[in-house]
Amino acid sequence: MDYNAIPSPCYVLDLNKLKANLALLERVQQEAQIKILLALKGFAFWRCFEWVRSSLWGCCASGVYEAVLAYEEFGSRESGKEICVFSPGFKESDMQHLLPIASHIIFNSFSQYQRYKDTILLKNQKLKNLGLSPIKMGLRINPLYSEVRPAIYNPCAPYSRLGITPTAFIEGVQTYGLGGISGLHFHTHCEQDAPALQETLKHVQKHFGDTIETMEWMNFGGGQHISKEGYDLEVLKSTIHDFRARYPHIQDIFLEPGEAVGWQTGFLLASVIDIVHNEKDIAILDISIANHMPDCLEMPYTPQVLHLNEEGIERAEIDPQGGVMLGGSSCLAGDFIGPYHFKSPLQVGDRLIFEDMLHYTIVKNNTFNGIALPSLGLLDGENFKLLKRFEYGDYKERN
Repeated sequence: MDYNAIPSPCYVLDLNKLKANLALLERVQQEAQIKILLALKGFAFWRCFEWVRSSLWGCCASGVYEAVLAYEEFGSRESGKEICVFSPGFKESDMQHLLPIASHIIFNSFSQYQRYKDTILLKNQKLKNLGLSPIKMGLRINPLYSEVRPAIYNPCAPYSRLGITPTAFIEGVQTYGLGGISGLHFHTHCEQDAPALQETLKHVQKHFGDTIETMEWMNFGGGQHISKEGYDLEVLKSTIHDFRARYPHIQDIFLEPGEAVGWQTGFLLASVIDIVHNEKDIAILDISIANHMPDCLEMPYTPQVLHLNEEGIERAEIDPQGGVMLGGSSCLAGDFIGPYHFKSPLQVGDRLIFEDMLHYTIVKNNTFNGIALPSLGLLDGENFKLLKRFEYGDYKERN
């Protein structure tokens, strides 16, 4: 591969790696008897959806724009695709946009459900008269159990605003009933293995088992690291099969991974534009960690880095005792990661590859300091294709 053909900086999707993930997810769908939805909040690279939509059942969206993207680029409910939408809070204008396109609308509270129930039921009557499938309504629940760390990503942490707690659920049923609700949704995982889901379901059944008996579908959320090496597929399949055996009336079980679709499917290429020294060498890059790899600071985690130089491609090693810091080009003082040890000294003009940078990067990046967004590219075997280059207007129109 001629990496010099790739403009710097650039996010690059490796199509063969994406296809490998999709093949695995297809197998899981068949063997576990589930429907997998693409979580657009984690991976919204719609330019590759021609391959993704042939493998997965649809998309889950966290708001109107993601739902519209799913409708336009993945498929409609009329074409057999599911568009499952959840938000902590819907506005009237949101609902008007969602009614023509959503297959499932999931509410975060009984008050939201009560506010929009009649609107959706009226829409469903019109759909029935046209011989079309109705919009299914659901509620997000909080089973009071999650193994997610750090706390910022834990939807069951104290004071969480996400999902209805068991006590609030009982009160809501007593006050409003469940008329029109056909499914329950929980999302309590992040980069986790199947045993975490297995344990979580014990708490879901403990608190909401009676209600599950009356439901038609369940959404187990995302955060299952299905495509990561070592993920326990057998535990996932046995967990789903056991759940189905206990609740045979449940028609559909959904999983909604984002990261598992985009996991290890691409990289972010950047260049060294300067090297300064302050106790350690600090390489200044033409990207910003804060702007373009935000999870490296939020989670935080340290990505794997490849060094492209005249010697070829060398893997850098994380070196807590020394090495080189990699600094972004923003004015944020903490815009750096590392240190890394490079076998060959870094030089201005060298290129670096940050591996696994297609999920939770493009969907979260920003133009802080007016720094340009990296280009978007596709790698198909040895062939690179530039898909999108961002210009000044992209920055201006965001402000």
